[in-house]
Amino acid sequence: MAFDWLTGNNLPQFWKNYVSLFDNDEGNIEKRYVVFDMETTGQDWKEDVILSIGAIGLSNNSIAVGDFFEVVLFQEKFTTQPTSQKTVIKESAEKVVEAEAMIRFLNFIKDSTLVGHNINLDIEMLNLALKRLDLGRVRNQFMDTNVLYQRWKNLPEDSQSSLDEVCDMLKVKKNEMHTASGNAYITSLIFLKLRNKLGIRD
Repeated sequence: MAFDWLTGNNLPQFWKNYVSLFDNDEGNIEKRYVVFDMETTGQDWKEDVILSIGAIGLSNNSIAVGDFFEVVLFQEKFTTQPTSQKTVIKESAEKVVEAEAMIRFLNFIKDSTLVGHNINLDIEMLNLALKRLDLGRVRNQFMDTNVLYQRWKNLPEDSQSSLDEVCDMLKVKKNEMHTASGNAYITSLIFLKLRNKLGIRD
């Protein structure tokens, strides 16, 4: 797929559409969250790359049926092996180049609040992917389930709890883990439970 804006000065229409969503102060009447997870080649956002993205939409304090996103990225220059031996990449899935993956992801998330576990790394990797396309940074607000867990357990701000640990504490089954979409589903269950325990309301 050719991306003409990479050789010109005009911003692509998908980016204009995405940015325009944040110009309206009223926002969406119904609050939408998108819980997402990424499988990557490592934990260094400056050097590593995204292998796959899975995301689930939430609204009315529940998982929205059919509001689901998954993409596997084609890699030519980089190793396609994730650092975790437990991570599974669907080799049979259709693979798209990074630019196409970013277009699809932005079209899916729109102006939703993004949610992830230890989300800062994922946000920075998204921003770097967008920078490679000569575009700006992600505009969405975001929430971190690790931070919510810290608040619930009165843990220090610099504490890091793994998804496994939080699942065990909240009694969330872990049989869907080790893919981006599976981790996104588990994180969505964790997010809904922590919202309830902390009394968070839209």
